[in-house]
Formats: sequence, C-alpha cells, structure tokens
Amino acid sequence: MARNIKDDGNAMHIGQAIQQLLGRYNIKSKFDEANLVSSWERLVGKPIAKRTKKLYIRNKVLFVELESPSLKNDLAIHKSQVIEVLQKEFGTEVVKDLVIM
Repeated sequence: MARNIKDDGNAMHIGQAIQQLLGRYNIKSKFDEANLVSSWERLVGKPIAKRTKKLYIRNKVLFVELESPSLKNDLAIHKSQVIEVLQKEFGTEVVKDLVIM
C-alpha cells in the first residue's frame, strides 16, 4: 500500500496526501470537475455519451449539449436522477444543477 510521510512523521495514505495537496493549492474543485467530465461515459452509458456534443461545468452547473432532441427530452425527464448519481459519485459540491442544451 502506498504511503506518504507527513511533516510530523506519521504515515498517511497517498489518496489523503493528494486530497490535501489539491486543497492546499485550491484546485480540488477543478480536479473534481475534470474527473466528472472524464467519467461521463461510465456514468451515463455509451449511447448517451456518443450523442453528447459538449460537456462542461461552470459555477457548479453541468452543461450537456446533446445531438438528439428525443435524448434531450429523456435526460430532462430524468434530470434529478442524473444529478443524484453525479452527487453520489463526486459529492454535492461539484454539481448542483444540470442544463441540457
């Protein structure tokens, strides 16, 4: 198991060290946003991911541009469920809303 040494000599998991580093440099939110975008296909499946033209986050709002009008409608119907999945995976501080374009 990978470990890192803290300043006080106690061992810490590498994951904790990375989270601490991201927090220290105020880049944790950007890291989480990039992680969400790269995980889009895994979270929503290949059919939706293949029809996604653009995907980005601004001010904790996920903007999704889709090719298909019927897919836009389906995703709009399930918007709260999609937000719930995203928040379960990445926490409530990464995405608070979803805009389907």
